[in-house]
Amino acid sequence: MRIAKFGLLLALIVGLAFLGCAQQEQPKATPTPTPAATPEEKIPDKILIGGTLSLTGKYSKEGQMSLWGIQAAIKWVNDVHGGVNVGGKKVKLEFKYYDDESKKEAVQSLVERLITSDNAMFLLAPYSSGLTLAGAPIADKHKVLYMSHGGASDRIFEQGYAYVVQTLSPASEYMAPFLDMVKAVDPSAKKVAMVYEDSEFSKAVFAGARKHAEELGFEIVLEKTYPKNPTDLTPLLSEVKAASPDIIIGGGHFADGQLLASQMADLKLDAKAISILVAPALPKFYEALGTKAEGICAPGQWEVGVTYGPEAAKKSGIDYFGPSQDEFLNLFHEFAGKDTMPSYHAAEAAAAILAYAKAIEEANSLDTDKIRNTMNDLRFMTFFGEWKIDPATGKQIGHKMVIFQWQGGEKKIIWPPSAANAEPYYPIPTWDEKAAGKLAKK
Repeated sequence: MRIAKFGLLLALIVGLAFLGCAQQEQPKATPTPTPAATPEEKIPDKILIGGTLSLTGKYSKEGQMSLWGIQAAIKWVNDVHGGVNVGGKKVKLEFKYYDDESKKEAVQSLVERLITSDNAMFLLAPYSSGLTLAGAPIADKHKVLYMSHGGASDRIFEQGYAYVVQTLSPASEYMAPFLDMVKAVDPSAKKVAMVYEDSEFSKAVFAGARKHAEELGFEIVLEKTYPKNPTDLTPLLSEVKAASPDIIIGGGHFADGQLLASQMADLKLDAKAISILVAPALPKFYEALGTKAEGICAPGQWEVGVTYGPEAAKKSGIDYFGPSQDEFLNLFHEFAGKDTMPSYHAAEAAAAILAYAKAIEEANSLDTDKIRNTMNDLRFMTFFGEWKIDPATGKQIGHKMVIFQWQGGEKKIIWPPSAANAEPYYPIPTWDEKAAGKLAKK
């Protein structure tokens, strides 16, 4: 037994001595070898962008404009630019879309289909904030980039989505420049009435307008909402008339905005200035109302005649990408017809396509995360204006709104002065004066 214990003790002493020698003689650790580079990214023969468009239903006019703008931008990228330059290869864009019928349920099912069945690599959101919100969680769940060109609500970008980005200015900024213009032109104007659609987009616009109006010293004498798809706004507008506002701001989308203007005319609800969301941006607004539309203003993401181009980009110290305004107009007319002029809905949709192309080229990759990270530092200009997002939220912070006004049957940019091609017509003609043929034209 003692011999066994002695043997175990001797073995332990020898083992410890050997370990000590090994530690003394061990060479310094060498860095872990760098893993072999991953194989080069396989670049496909086409880049498939998917989207839903409201070609029927409530947003059909805005949806059709969006489609024409998208088609014009894709033609420029493919035929003029030669394709998207990625991985040393020029790759053509292809757009796969479905009619969402202006319905949230359709957006949700179609976004899922575009991702899982059609294998769309990138997505364009539909027009309107409500429809954009409907598809956002689905795209984010699948980690597919989802570009908003017609969803302006700030709330879209307060949900923590990682793959949702915005091309147009957020809703909270829509009416701010109109209020700035009135303040500059007529400091005595004080009373503001706000009547607008009870929708995601409109509520965001007018929350921003209320805040900005109060900052400028205006008094909100009335603020009321009306339900979606209204048929009669007379009772509400009678309340507005009783409040005797200096300026009126309101609206939501095309149909209700047109009804708002028409029934203000019926009630002879005069004001020094009127600004209505969305509807006045479309040529059909003037076609439907004629001289009743004279003097009415609207905020716009863009308008024909803005001065965004290579020279403006150079002055700002940023790159210019895409067609010039004239080139865009020519491409747009190929799809829409020579007699149809683009509204900002077409321009913002085209700008979203150009933003994808630019980001892919800058990332030199089709990897979603690489492109999203590249977008964080991306700043450039198109014919639509500047593009730059807040990295944390994806919200657009580079693009600025313009205000236009119907003057003599034409839309004129009146604010800000740096982008204007006409002076504001203020105060606007009364409804009686317009009925007699007076135009908002000097």
